[in-house]
Amino acid sequence: MNAESGVLLTVRDWLRYAVSRFNAHGLFFGHGTDNAFDEAAYLILHTLHLPPDRLDPFLDARLTAEERREVAEVIRLRVEERIPAAYLTREAWLGGFRFFVDERTIIPRSYIAELLAEGLAPWVAHPGDIHTALDMCTGSGCLAILLAHAFPDARIDAVDISPDALEVARRNVTDYGLDAYINLHVSDLFSALGQRRYDLIVCNPPYVTAAAMRELPAEYRHEPTLALAAGEDGLDLVRRLLREAVDHLIDDGILVVEVGHNRALVDAAFPELELTWLTCPSGDDKVFLLRRSQLPFHCP
Repeated sequence: MNAESGVLLTVRDWLRYAVSRFNAHGLFFGHGTDNAFDEAAYLILHTLHLPPDRLDPFLDARLTAEERREVAEVIRLRVEERIPAAYLTREAWLGGFRFFVDERTIIPRSYIAELLAEGLAPWVAHPGDIHTALDMCTGSGCLAILLAHAFPDARIDAVDISPDALEVARRNVTDYGLDAYINLHVSDLFSALGQRRYDLIVCNPPYVTAAAMRELPAEYRHEPTLALAAGEDGLDLVRRLLREAVDHLIDDGILVVEVGHNRALVDAAFPELELTWLTCPSGDDKVFLLRRSQLPFHCP
């Protein structure tokens, strides 16, 4: 598209053009939007430094030549290189929370975030009941930040094996003014945490199966493989987590684990566990909960 052609003049023109391009090239949506229109509107508004939730007042506004070039380039990158929108805009949203994100970490998305918006009720009776919490596999730090908001009296630890991801997490923690409340640790699961114990552990681990990794849309291949791949059945990290978490929870502590669409695999792998599958606003059976007393002391 020649941005100087003058054919596409208004926001409305560019929105129509972007939607057509996205649909024609079969883009995959799963990093914040689920359709071509919403993604096009978001990218155009962000590129033009306009409010992300106010499209209508600007639909007939004309773009300058420089703005046309910038919008054309964003559309080109999304279509030709399949770069996810979040990496193009350097931001991702969970509910009303905005997070910085780049290719060093997975793009924030989590069913656990929806549960934290309700303070994990009824499993946590009162926010003040949580004094220590851990976000395992923190990535961008998003769940640790949501933990700090849901449980303001808690000391939060956030762990990731990737130093690069923790650099992104540090920026987000600082942006939210939570440096004094959230401690970041480079660690292979619990290895660097010593004898620490927690009232609550949440974990959104890598859980993509080997077969699914081979079928991933191009957009997901921009994300770190370390944050996605989890062995043949997607449960490599979950197995280790269940083995080790028992030593890092208080007597009545709670473990909350996200496994996406892998419930059948989890049930088959751990038939002896009394898993509680939680209901989330955008989907059921994606997250399970265990209390420490339900955890195995020996897990296959």
